[in-house]
Amino acid sequence: MIAVASDHAGLPLKLEIIKLLEERGLEYRDYGTYTTESCDYPQFGEAAARAVASGECDRGLLFCGTGIGISLSANKVRGIRCAVCSEPYSARMSRLHNNANMLALGARVVGTDLARMIVETWLDAEFEGGRHSRRVDMITAMEEK
Repeated sequence: MIAVASDHAGLPLKLEIIKLLEERGLEYRDYGTYTTESCDYPQFGEAAARAVASGECDRGLLFCGTGIGISLSANKVRGIRCAVCSEPYSARMSRLHNNANMLALGARVVGTDLARMIVETWLDAEFEGGRHSRRVDMITAMEEK
């Protein structure tokens, strides 16, 4: 199950990526927003992040104007490693080396076709483990302090 969430600026891109998830037969849960009326991204980023952190959802996709604000909100939730990516290489590496469990995209930064490529790359990549596990464990230990 994939958590998805956005603010008003990210809603159109979120809806396009939901189509991609449906095309791929992937289940998702939408944590809002559902309209283009101005709203606050932290509440939606937090809701999706809590679903991922609790295990209710396996991973999450977030959308706002730049991807930055909603990712900052998600990263405040213990256990979340949300990467903002604007191209496929960083998205792939966020999974391979950082075991990112959430991805944030900026709807005002990337177009629909590029966003689809980024999301597909991210969804298809798997954490490599090995030496990268030590580093992810270090990040987790920082949360415990």
